[in-house]
Amino acid sequence: MYIDYHHHSNHSFDSKADVEEICQKALEKGIKEICFTEHFSVNPAAPTYGHMKWPLYLEKLSYCQEKFQGQLTIKTGIELCEPHLMMDAYKDALLDIPLDFILGSVHNIDQLTLRKFMNGYPQKDCYQEYFLELEKMVEHADIDVIAHFDLMKRYAYPIYGHYSFFKYESIITSILQKAIARKIGLEINTSGWRTALNESLPSKDILSLYKKLGGELLTIGSDSHQAGTVGDHYQEAVQLAKECGFTDIYTYTKRVPKKISI
Repeated sequence: MYIDYHHHSNHSFDSKADVEEICQKALEKGIKEICFTEHFSVNPAAPTYGHMKWPLYLEKLSYCQEKFQGQLTIKTGIELCEPHLMMDAYKDALLDIPLDFILGSVHNIDQLTLRKFMNGYPQKDCYQEYFLELEKMVEHADIDVIAHFDLMKRYAYPIYGHYSFFKYESIITSILQKAIARKIGLEINTSGWRTALNESLPSKDILSLYKKLGGELLTIGSDSHQAGTVGDHYQEAVQLAKECGFTDIYTYTKRVPKKISI
């Protein structure tokens, strides 16, 4: 089943893609199910803040769900930025939103984007600081899946190269154990294959460890911000999942996971 569970449209601050055009392109590619996961933050200091207009987002999804009914399943999702912070504000903001799926992500540390944090504090271990923030998110946030688990490498790779999994294995293990205990899943984010990184987020080492620790909840998402790259590198993601020992991936309806055999 060809699916994409991480996609952005012009309802995210960093995309100009139209929802209907994305759905049409997904249909042309043979994708059976897509979940839109627009950026959302309640923190006025975050770049994401203030862009989301919920009535417009939900209206557009409803229109496309009707237009593509029987051809493409369209789910309503969101990607929350630092959802472990300002938790009451997030709860209030999402109270009446009929979400199928919630991704949780860390895009900012100490009110700075990851790139600005890394460049502004070169004396700090940016990977360690990132994983510490990610651990806080997994401990406290109300989310379904961790987005792009090792996202910091997207920004640090050009300067520091690939990070050593073994150096951070202890904190990565702690994060994964907490996620498994709280039934929070992992995604294979294929966006890294579209860059010089040439690997998924997270790495194979992290996915294998997640499986070894008993993790099962796994989604696949392109993290695309354009219509043309919807579903990109799906087959590579499926192959990676199989190599790490997974036999299933998951879709979500009203935040309830459903197993799909691969």
